[in-house]
Amino acid sequence: MLLSRKVNNAFSENGEISKVVAPYFPRVGQVQMALAISEAIENNDVLVVEAGTGIGKTFAYLTPALLSGNRILISTATKNLQDQLFHQDLPLLMKALKINAQIALLKGRSSYLCWYRLKLARHQESKFEIEDGNILLKVEAWAELTRTGDIGELIDLEEDSKLLPIITSTRENCLGSSCPEFYRCHVSKARIAVMKAELVIVNHHLFFADCIVKDSGVGELLPNVGTVIFDEAHQLNETGVQFLGEQLSTGQLLEFSRDLNLVGIKCAQGFGDWLDLDFNIKKSVSELSLVVKHIQVGSRLIWINASPNGVDPEKWFEALQGIYLSFCQAMISLDIVINVSPELKRLYERAAYIKNLLTSFSKIVNSEKVRWLEIGSILKMIESPIDISKKLKNEIVSATNKSWVFTSATLGEDFEFKWFKESCGLETKNSLKIESPFDYGSQAVVYVPADFPLPSESEHSQEVGKLVSRLAPIIGGRTLVLTTTLLAMRSISDYLKSNICVLNSVNILVQGEIPKRELIKRFLQGNIDGQSGCILVASASLWEGVDFPGDMLQLVLIDKLPFPPPNDPFVQARSATLTLKKRSAFNEYYMPEACIALKQGAGRLIRREGDHGALVICDTRLITKGYGKRMLKYLPMKKLINSESLLIEYLKKLSLLKY
Repeated sequence: MLLSRKVNNAFSENGEISKVVAPYFPRVGQVQMALAISEAIENNDVLVVEAGTGIGKTFAYLTPALLSGNRILISTATKNLQDQLFHQDLPLLMKALKINAQIALLKGRSSYLCWYRLKLARHQESKFEIEDGNILLKVEAWAELTRTGDIGELIDLEEDSKLLPIITSTRENCLGSSCPEFYRCHVSKARIAVMKAELVIVNHHLFFADCIVKDSGVGELLPNVGTVIFDEAHQLNETGVQFLGEQLSTGQLLEFSRDLNLVGIKCAQGFGDWLDLDFNIKKSVSELSLVVKHIQVGSRLIWINASPNGVDPEKWFEALQGIYLSFCQAMISLDIVINVSPELKRLYERAAYIKNLLTSFSKIVNSEKVRWLEIGSILKMIESPIDISKKLKNEIVSATNKSWVFTSATLGEDFEFKWFKESCGLETKNSLKIESPFDYGSQAVVYVPADFPLPSESEHSQEVGKLVSRLAPIIGGRTLVLTTTLLAMRSISDYLKSNICVLNSVNILVQGEIPKRELIKRFLQGNIDGQSGCILVASASLWEGVDFPGDMLQLVLIDKLPFPPPNDPFVQARSATLTLKKRSAFNEYYMPEACIALKQGAGRLIRREGDHGALVICDTRLITKGYGKRMLKYLPMKKLINSESLLIEYLKKLSLLKY
């Protein structure tokens, strides 16, 4: 109980934390969470905690972790949260607690500059567009100054920049200790720091990558860790699905082709027709893309038999065979020069790995797995186990003499978090649900338009656009529109843009039209005059993980209930598995997923004690269906208004509030 006393003292009115946080006042929920984690640490137990927005869950888990004296591993959902913990929260808290622990931050390979590949990029300079060439110059200048090599330091380099895969490495193309630049490798230095640290921050992707392929160094660290904490734990299942399966994309194939050409000419010119091999791979990849050119971009095709649904089996097999043969030819040429340089040896190993994946995807899928093809700017062949709970249980919580903490603002509508625990293979009954301390009754209202088309009706998105055009101008923009599909996002944003005069020149921002970082920056800056705001229409990644506190966001509008798409291959397979077990796929899969996503989206509205706003959900099923009423109860906002006129009156009052 010594740890609990220390934690209680730290959170007391005049405790250590009060010295660095101003204004400070003890939060009952925060202390409750911190004490529960203290008990789990002292008993080497597993604890699951849902902590509502405003609890202060970061300090609630960091404080007992630091005071325990254990070696700690923290895994987050995003790199942004990693940075926040490492650069802001931990230094502040360690100062308050007078703890001088060594902490380390570890990200995946793609987050670090690779010196070797940066040099290779210079050899490709003539192939870059002017803008990319200019950014490459900035990267090279930054490379000489950075201590960490963390690409996140480069504010001029966008998340989707074409340069990123060129100047960073992957598990497949990394040369390891054979690399001529290994002595100054940023990844290697980060791993060395991790092995010396008492507290290490990783992300879920990195954690799973290491559990499965033993690539990051986390596996070496884990046996010596006393406490493992997963923040934003609701994303664990989805992340696990990615890393417990197999993937092969045309992007991987073309990246190999580019490297084959570059390294072949650099290290073994005259010993192979590298240009011809490069051409053959690109040609075979192009032929594969042509086979599915009639399929709509964004489609995910279930793949049970020899080819994905809707794709000609003979043409598909012929195209895959063409890629397979082009890699066989590459391996023959590389085999001749394999001992000339580490780069050529690594290329041979990459070719063999891809060839094995091609063989695997040419066979009929195992009944315990689901396979699909994603159609986009690149093609992705994906195969995943339907149920990953057993694997997660073995990889995550089978270790003894450890405490495990799983926390998030959203873990499910039931108090036992059955959906979350089952998906992660957790058998613990040690659960805690702490409601947000915000006064949602006075800070927010919820409106569900009763006279509205069903989401399945063709005019639904246009009606959403009309509603936004009536409401957003009242508060000068300051509106976030969250959609469940890209099609709806485009339809709503197109309507708003065509009715810009109605919106009093409020800026319309659309996810995907500019980089995410710039999108968020512009929304926070508001309109050009600095007085009014913007309307941001978004999907997918902006449902969670973004923070717009204060008066820059006063209206969140969700187009429809975010149920998993029934035509998605993984969703279909998961539903079929539950049905086979005589369980309700709707109640045990669709509902928990939708509840969590809805609460995450709604959670963008109120981020601080002084925030005020309105949540609008354009789905009448919330008030006409029994399950809709269940979902409404799960939302933190409880004050439901029943007419648009009342909402307009509320928004007018909101526009007069001074922050």
